[in-house]
Amino acid sequence: MRRYLAGAVLAVAVASSALAQTSAPTEPEEPTKPPGYVGRPLGGHPSPIETSPDFVPIPDRWRLGLPNWNRYERPIEAPYVPGRWWDPYNQNVLKGDFPIFGQNVFISLSAIMDTLFEARRVPTPSNVSSANPDSADVFGNGDQLLLNHNFIVSMELFKGDTAFKPRDWELRLTGVFNFNYLQTNENGIVNIDVREGTARNEDHASLQEFFIEYHLGDLTPTYDFLSMRAGIQGFTSDFRGFIFSDNNLGYRLFGNLGSNRDQFNLVYFRPFEKDTNSGLNRIFDTRGQHVGILNYFRQDFLTLGYTLSLSAHYLHDSGGEHIDENGFVVRPAIIGTPQVHTIDAVYFGWTGDGHIGPVNVTHAFYQVLGRDTHNPISNKPLDLNAQMVALEASMDFDWVRPKLTFFYSSGDDKPLDGRGRGFDSIFDNPNFAGGGFSYWVRQGIGLPTSSVELTGRNSIVPALRSSKIEGQPNYVNPGLFLLGVGADFEVTPKVKVLFQANHVRFDKTESLETILFQDRIRHDVGWDLSLGMRWRPLLIDNVVLTVGGATFIGGPGFRDIYQTQEFRFGPNGLEKVKTERNTILYSGFASVTLTY
Repeated sequence: MRRYLAGAVLAVAVASSALAQTSAPTEPEEPTKPPGYVGRPLGGHPSPIETSPDFVPIPDRWRLGLPNWNRYERPIEAPYVPGRWWDPYNQNVLKGDFPIFGQNVFISLSAIMDTLFEARRVPTPSNVSSANPDSADVFGNGDQLLLNHNFIVSMELFKGDTAFKPRDWELRLTGVFNFNYLQTNENGIVNIDVREGTARNEDHASLQEFFIEYHLGDLTPTYDFLSMRAGIQGFTSDFRGFIFSDNNLGYRLFGNLGSNRDQFNLVYFRPFEKDTNSGLNRIFDTRGQHVGILNYFRQDFLTLGYTLSLSAHYLHDSGGEHIDENGFVVRPAIIGTPQVHTIDAVYFGWTGDGHIGPVNVTHAFYQVLGRDTHNPISNKPLDLNAQMVALEASMDFDWVRPKLTFFYSSGDDKPLDGRGRGFDSIFDNPNFAGGGFSYWVRQGIGLPTSSVELTGRNSIVPALRSSKIEGQPNYVNPGLFLLGVGADFEVTPKVKVLFQANHVRFDKTESLETILFQDRIRHDVGWDLSLGMRWRPLLIDNVVLTVGGATFIGGPGFRDIYQTQEFRFGPNGLEKVKTERNTILYSGFASVTLTY
């Protein structure tokens, strides 16, 4: 019955097309050259045979001719425009509208140019090799400028139908060519060798995707499926990227059940090392890390519109010794008693996303258990037991979505007792509490008199790692309380504005007091205020302009760590001068993304 109906629909479409061609106000296209047609497929055209005078035979369903027809007799509304091979806005064989071989082998090509310009101020150490000869303080001039440009080329070659049914197989290749330039005002930042100066420019090329996907089979008549993907691929393990979000070498078994109400993933990653300055993969240079992930999603759980997810993550990180591209030692972290060590950790998670009635909800809870053979801060092995909680609730009022956010990661109040109570992720990239617009999330803030960071770039947890992308997780850290309010404004279909205000507090400060040899560090970290805008001038994502600005106003706890006084040589010798340089920080950026 299904095949009969499909044949009937095709016959009606062909007949309608033929009728339209005879009645169109303009000269019709040839039946074998519809809009978007760019030549013969590699296998040649099939030869249809006319079996009835009532129907016009066509080679196949991909070459249904459409007339040249101006619907409203205005140039701006022409739904049946002949395509060209270089035209991305109409039917085009290079973006998968027509097969390139036979009936069901397609190719899709794309190119992206993404350019980021960023100005920021971060607490920056100064030393005897300071670029400013009058500076004798612990901190120097933290103003920095960053230019980062990515040129991305991607190809998808796949076999299958374009809708309803999963692809039979797919080969995807994505190459990235990066150029980055960093201008600072202090020596020893762009490179451990102070003779390299205060500026750095580098380029790097990498593969961020190179995988083959194979359709193992259908599980139900409704095309529930089981597929396998092997190679360099992207994967985010939960809704907001709290634990793992990366493009790396791995193997993924995935599928769905219950007419797509149930989805599951079984994933294993053997990560490459990362390039220090671009964050891209260093191909053929794997690190001593293994990541296993099992997650399950259930749509419409208990109520329509709410999706439940349960997950387990396993991390084995043997660390080893590693020096980054700028000459800094990142494994093991140079803090406390550095020593090569191995981490075995398991994360159990319960997350959810969707809406319950009119309230949009995203939540997450994670419990991590495991073992660290040697933590440099505690100078002993650790038994891991830490937690993380996140919640975002919002409601839509026409074009405005106000929201409340809460984030908690447990801190360690006894850093020397052999138990790791501070929560850390595997490789997070959280879209939460302002995400990339937030100063706290976006900027990496170094910890003074040490080689670790209070927070890593694009990370929300104050983990005290040497590097988010090249270091190891650390489970002796202060933890975090974050409470925020914000709103998204759909000003027009082209313009979206985002606002977020977060108040940040440490959960426990004992680990910081131990590292910095301070008697007391207060819990109040400060306020994180951010504003961003996305503009799509053509109403599509081919051209996107994103701008954002953020400021971080340090509270008592932040001032306890990042001193607000500096010393300069004056007429009377060494003089103390008050400064707000490390109390009020800023970040501003503009990016342009062009997609072809």
